[in-house]
Amino acid sequence: MKLGDQVFLSALGSEGITFGDNVGIGAYSRVIVSTSLNQIGTNIRIGNNVGIGEYAYLGGAGGLEIGDDCIVGQYFSCHSENHNYENMELPIRLQGVNRKGIKVGKDCWIGSKVTILDGVNIGDGCIIAAGSVVTKSFPANSIIGGVPAKILKSRGQQA
Repeated sequence: MKLGDQVFLSALGSEGITFGDNVGIGAYSRVIVSTSLNQIGTNIRIGNNVGIGEYAYLGGAGGLEIGDDCIVGQYFSCHSENHNYENMELPIRLQGVNRKGIKVGKDCWIGSKVTILDGVNIGDGCIIAAGSVVTKSFPANSIIGGVPAKILKSRGQQA
């Protein structure tokens, strides 16, 4: 396990934080299961041989899992909860949150400045282009990009 300078870990949650073997987290990153004492989060699980670049934000309130052998660029962010907002009579901040969790499969390459939102499952072997905002799930071996992200092609498919 290698933590860069000024990495902050907060494992307050029902299952805490689990790191596999040979994990690296870049400098100035934040790995936080819960942001509120009122609604304790679930967990963050990072598999074996995972490298995450500098300035990452990994939120595990709804659960976050990153599979083995993933490589991740700088400024990566995962937000595994979402605010409720349906009641027009109540401020959004008082309506609570919902949590579905995020799962990133094995052997994925995630570019710099990618954001993954709650409820997303990324299949094994996916590539996510830099700057993408991932709002929905994608199958294995997808090459994904854009805002919001969409499938650009599949690995192994001719250009």
